[in-house]
Amino acid sequence: MMILQNFLMLLIISTLLVSGFARADSYSEAVAGHVITQKVQNNDMDHSAVANAELNRQMHQLSLEILAVVFNNMPTILDGISAQMRLEADKMYKCSLQDDYKNKECE
Repeated sequence: MMILQNFLMLLIISTLLVSGFARADSYSEAVAGHVITQKVQNNDMDHSAVANAELNRQMHQLSLEILAVVFNNMPTILDGISAQMRLEADKMYKCSLQDDYKNKECE
């Protein structure tokens, strides 16, 4: 009986060491593996729900990346806006100084 228990324990440990544990390096691999597994097992699966969840995930990642770019470039954007506003104010002031004669900018 003891020999049988030792043999089973050795068999379980060697199986775990040889086969390894379920590993997925990325979310996409895990989802693809799950979909393939469900298809092989002939389980019904709502593919539209998986696609919808994946689309939502991608949109979330994209929005986070856009926010990071905007906030990283915010000083440049604000400098551009302030420069444009200064040019507009200068133009309005110059045009207000001209009485009878108006150049092409002020017409």
